[in-house]
Amino acid sequence: MSHHKQPVLHRLGGSDMHKLYTRAGSGGFVVEAALEMAGVPYERVDVTKGVEPDDQFREVSPLGQVPAMVLPDGTAMTESAAIAQLISESYPYARLAPATDDAGRPDFLRWMAFQTSVIYPAILRIYYAPRYTTDPAGIEAVKAAAVAEVDRAFGIVDKALEGRQWLTGDHMSLADVYLLMVVCWHPEPRKAESAWPDIARVCAMLRDVPVIKDLNVRHELW
Repeated sequence: MSHHKQPVLHRLGGSDMHKLYTRAGSGGFVVEAALEMAGVPYERVDVTKGVEPDDQFREVSPLGQVPAMVLPDGTAMTESAAIAQLISESYPYARLAPATDDAGRPDFLRWMAFQTSVIYPAILRIYYAPRYTTDPAGIEAVKAAAVAEVDRAFGIVDKALEGRQWLTGDHMSLADVYLLMVVCWHPEPRKAESAWPDIARVCAMLRDVPVIKDLNVRHELW
């Protein structure tokens, strides 16, 4: 998993394809899914967790976090949701997101932002609690509060899915793929089956999508 702030872009040397820095089980999952579903060729560079990033990777991702991508024109970009959205806009034929004039566009933007600003940071507080307190005795309290925040957020998403097939309406989008990813990061990933039935339904449909199923062989999200 990687932390989500504002997208960072700058120019590096150009290439004939996208170059994605990622690792199994990280937010690179949704970016890889976007590239695969759009049929876009890319080079994948696996970044080992816990190993100090080299200078070349730091130039692409100053925080040393994945995913990060260098576009064919040499632009370096970080933040999984921002990269995924750019891919959806660059390859509209893949229908990875509603078009700008589509009725589902506001929902797509809303839920992508909601997941990156509410759910993802709370998940980080669960798994990296020591980063969020200077009091060692407060670590468990940070985790407990984060789990409660994640559960509350999933409840909001689940309610929004009532009466609709996907988050943006009748067509799957990367917002749904992102949801599958963050649900799998929950400390109790099976909780969705009883607590959030519509989220569980969406996740079940996505797990049957061939591209998603194939990617999970490497990422092992479920």
